[in-house]
Amino acid sequence: MPERANPMKIAVAMLPLLWLGTAAAAPTCDTKGVHVQVLGSGGPELHGGRAASGNLVWIEGKPRVLVDIGGGAALRFAEAGAEVADLDVILLTNLRADRTADLPALVAASVFENRARPLPLYGPEGDRLMPSTVTFVRALFDNTRGAYRHLGDFLSPLAKTAYKLQPYDVRERPVKIGAPRKRSEEVQVQAVFANDALRVSAVPVTRGAVPGLAFRVEAGGKSVVFSGDGGADAALERLAHGADILVAPHAAPDAAPADLGRLAGQAGVKQLTLVHRMRATSGKEDEMLTAIRKGFAGPVTFADDLDCLDP
Repeated sequence: MPERANPMKIAVAMLPLLWLGTAAAAPTCDTKGVHVQVLGSGGPELHGGRAASGNLVWIEGKPRVLVDIGGGAALRFAEAGAEVADLDVILLTNLRADRTADLPALVAASVFENRARPLPLYGPEGDRLMPSTVTFVRALFDNTRGAYRHLGDFLSPLAKTAYKLQPYDVRERPVKIGAPRKRSEEVQVQAVFANDALRVSAVPVTRGAVPGLAFRVEAGGKSVVFSGDGGADAALERLAHGADILVAPHAAPDAAPADLGRLAGQAGVKQLTLVHRMRATSGKEDEMLTAIRKGFAGPVTFADDLDCLDP
C-alpha cells in the first residue's frame, strides 16, 4: 500500500514557493532614467494596509535617495528590491514616528549587506519639543547610551566593523547673518547634498511646533519635491518651482487641497502625487480632486504603496 503524503511536509515544502511568489509580485521601477517609488502611502494610523511615509528615488536602476522611513516602510524597501548598499543619502522631513520609526530596522538589516562607504543622513534642527537630527540619531545608536547601542559601530569613528552613519542638521539660514528668524516667504532655499549623480536642496517647514523640511532632489534633468508635513506656503512654492513631481500629503491639516492645488499651479509643477492617505480622507478622492483642480490642471495621482512614478 503506498505511503500517504504528510500534509505538514507538503506545506513546509511549499513555503519557499509562496515566499517567491510574494516577492515577485512587487512592482518594479524602470531601470533607465529617474523614477520615484512610494514605499509608504499612509500615515501614523495602523489601518488601511498602508505603510507609513517613505519614498525612494531610483537613478538608472539604483535606489540612490531614501526620503523618510516610517513604520512598515523598511519592509516595502525590501519588497521594492532596494539595498542600503546602493543609497547615497537618507533625508528625513521631520522626526515624527510616522517618518522615522523604521530607521533602526533599516540600519540593523544593513549589517547583512556589503556597504563600506559612509551614509549621510540629513534632517531638521531641533527645538524645545523635538531633538535635532544629530541628537535623534545618537539617541538611537550611540554605543554607550543609545537605545540600540548594539548597533553603535555605525556611529563610532573607531569601529572598523561597519560603515559610518553620518547625521547632519539642516539649519535654517536667515537672509542676513545674525538676522532674526524670517517668515516663510523670506526663507532661503539651501543646498544640502550633492554628488556626481544628484543634488538635494531644502527649505524649513513646520506643522504646529514640530520642525521639518521639504526637500528637492534633482537628477538626470528631472526634479522631485517632497513636501513632508509642510503646508502650502511661499517657501515650499519657491522650492517646488518647475518641479516634475510634487509629493505632498493627502491629509488635512498638512495642506488643504485647494491651497495645495493653487501652490502646484503657481509653482509650475508638472504633476502632483498625494501620499499620507488616512481614514479622514479615505473615499473623498473625488472631492479633493475637485478642490485641487481650482488651481492645478496637471496630472494628479493618489498613490498606493510601491507605486512607481515617472517624472
